[in-house]
Amino acid sequence: MRRSFCGFLYAISCLLALLSQVGAAQDVLVRQRSVYLPMSPRDEVTEVFVAAGNVTTLRFERPCDPGQTKLLGWEARFEPLLVGGKSVVLIPVQKLDPDDRFMLLVTFMDGTSLPFTVRAGEHGGDGQVDVFAEPESPAAIRSRLEEMQEENRSLHAKVRRYNEEETSVNHALAALLAANRVELTPFKLWRKWRLNENGIKAEVVIFDDDELKRVAVVFTLQNLDEQKPWALQEASLTSLLTSEEKPFALRMSSAVISPGKTGRIAIVTDADSLFSNKGRDQLVLEIFRDGGLRQVCVYMEPAPRHRR
Repeated sequence: MRRSFCGFLYAISCLLALLSQVGAAQDVLVRQRSVYLPMSPRDEVTEVFVAAGNVTTLRFERPCDPGQTKLLGWEARFEPLLVGGKSVVLIPVQKLDPDDRFMLLVTFMDGTSLPFTVRAGEHGGDGQVDVFAEPESPAAIRSRLEEMQEENRSLHAKVRRYNEEETSVNHALAALLAANRVELTPFKLWRKWRLNENGIKAEVVIFDDDELKRVAVVFTLQNLDEQKPWALQEASLTSLLTSEEKPFALRMSSAVISPGKTGRIAIVTDADSLFSNKGRDQLVLEIFRDGGLRQVCVYMEPAPRHRR
């Protein structure tokens, strides 16, 4: 009888609830960003994005005047505005309508002021916004330099990944699975689930190979939204023992799933990913859609009888 690697994956505890988190228990994306105002900031009002129950902090280069800094029409929508030092804190107490707009006027101790428009973020909110009113100030230049360095590191990482993908067996297998050409791979079907949750109809399939070297997960997603396309933002496979990010191959049948259309995401990883230098490991596979919302959470670990 053919041995099944996925037979050892007995603790896929989140898989049955895989897409019950789509919409119902989505994580709210809270981001940090920097804003560099033009030389005439009043010509363009900066938008600040908030999410119910999340704190949004605006940080400035100058002290703010608590008595003159105002959020218009905040009653019943926000907690009282918090102003102290160089910071202004916004906390919405309820979900805002997409068309809601609130005027925030931040006044500094020197009497100058800056206007902002506060609105609901489409997929989350700002956690911290660093506002630089003087684009040529040392702090603004330093912040821009750090952003450029981070972008450069990210680009180098992408180039390395693309180079590895050109010769990677796992990426070639993932490409075949994403193209629905399972018959051209060594994988055999182990388990399958069908789910229909909050605008996404999904089929989840787990594969293993005869030599117990690799495991694959294929998500077939049908976008039931009549207007908005579905796009992948990020995928991660992480050790719960060490928090180490494990390597994997990912391929999609298309970069964007149009309204009413169906697409596939295929992920392939080595069996060794299920172990660390501390022994048997547990992995969490997460898929995030555009906007940072987590749509897939799969936990995996080998059964005690499995040995390396």
